[in-house]
Amino acid sequence: MEAIKQLSKSLVQPLLAVVIGLLTGAIFIAAVGESILGTYQEMWKGAFGSFYFLTSTLARATPIMLIALGLSLAFRAGVFNLGAEGQMVCGAISATLVALYLPAPGLVKMLAALVTGVLAGGLWSLFAGYLEAKFRIQLLISSLLLNYVAVLFASYLVSDPFQDKTGSAAMPQTPMLEKSVWLPKLFPGMSVHAGFLFALAAALLIFFVIRFTAFGYEVKMLGQNPFFSRYGGVNRVRVMLTSMFLSGGLAGLAGTVEVLGSHYRYVEGALTVPNFAWTGLMATLLANSHPIGVIFTSLLLAALQTGAMGVERNTEVPLELASVIQAVLILFISAKFTYSWWKNRKSKRRESQHGRAA
Repeated sequence: MEAIKQLSKSLVQPLLAVVIGLLTGAIFIAAVGESILGTYQEMWKGAFGSFYFLTSTLARATPIMLIALGLSLAFRAGVFNLGAEGQMVCGAISATLVALYLPAPGLVKMLAALVTGVLAGGLWSLFAGYLEAKFRIQLLISSLLLNYVAVLFASYLVSDPFQDKTGSAAMPQTPMLEKSVWLPKLFPGMSVHAGFLFALAAALLIFFVIRFTAFGYEVKMLGQNPFFSRYGGVNRVRVMLTSMFLSGGLAGLAGTVEVLGSHYRYVEGALTVPNFAWTGLMATLLANSHPIGVIFTSLLLAALQTGAMGVERNTEVPLELASVIQAVLILFISAKFTYSWWKNRKSKRRESQHGRAA
């Protein structure tokens, strides 16, 4: 019963935020001069109107969900990892090179690429954690700045030493992967691939770890009260580094499954332009870092994006409708966290005053 209560609590916030976002979107639609009901019907059709559109939404949600799950684990430990984009790119480019050049059968190369993607993303994230543990460099800053290093280095790799020289593509890219390395599609002719099952399995695994293991208890303890956790014997550095590695590993897996399941090569900008990492961050915050809630918020945000494409195809409302709604969601999240911060500060001040009076 407690688990159901926590899950329902994690769903109330995103649903309320989406309602507010849709109301704001209605104002935007009215300003354009289109029918509000008709536009939202087109958005629904674009996201769920047919089996093809449904699977496209699931495919869009896959990298968002994996990134959001990694961030949820880090945030629960009180670790502010803003480097998911760089970790995703590290995992993707590393997995691509392994899939291209490892002399092994197709299945072996696929598995090796998946493992390499997780390790590359995890180690890149772990590096940011090491900088904080060893040199007291703020994780918030280091993880954010390392995004640029990873993205630009990957851009160099696909623009010169590993660029596909045979085609005339507009964007730098690696050669195409062999079909034996591709992730299988869940349905023939559809875009959703096995990476979606990886994301669902990761959500269930993280839920189990957080709820039923000693490490999960340490994560919750460190995130909720770091001072008390220190007296309780929790090794902050160990938990922080482990959380960072797992968080980055899931981001690296997100980039890997996009390469192996959707693009079949590394294309510059294909992972960064859609803003998977920042959408994953939004999904985490909307779900209040609950791994099961992340499944629903990731699907909601993916549906907003794929649905907006359908709106642009069939109405005069531009694609930016989804951006307007997402901006409102960000404001909603910011207001919530600002209120929580103000409330906690006020309660601490009150406790301090009571202590002095005593």
